[in-house]
Amino acid sequence: MDVKFKKIFSFIALVAITSVLTVVVSSLIPALSLPPSDDIPEEILRMEIITAARSPIDGRPLTAAEYAELQSQLRVVPPPTLDVKIRENIFLLRLRSALRSVFPFLNF
Repeated sequence: MDVKFKKIFSFIALVAITSVLTVVVSSLIPALSLPPSDDIPEEILRMEIITAARSPIDGRPLTAAEYAELQSQLRVVPPPTLDVKIRENIFLLRLRSALRSVFPFLNF
């Protein structure tokens, strides 16, 4: 009975010491996972309107209006510069390639 009482007393003492140490250490160390108080939250940064940009062509700084104008100019597709005959030949070569993948036994 004396050994059993000793084990129970040791266990209770161990639990009490561990609890006290945990409380003391957690109150001394500040929360390490929290960001600094002067840090701006990401949600606020995402809502800010960006008024300065860089040109995707040469990297020079642009205002918002210049950037919007440049983007609209880049969206317009220029007319094809290849000769009609060359475009027709490319189309026929692609058609031939597609037909060869479907009919590999034909020689054309």
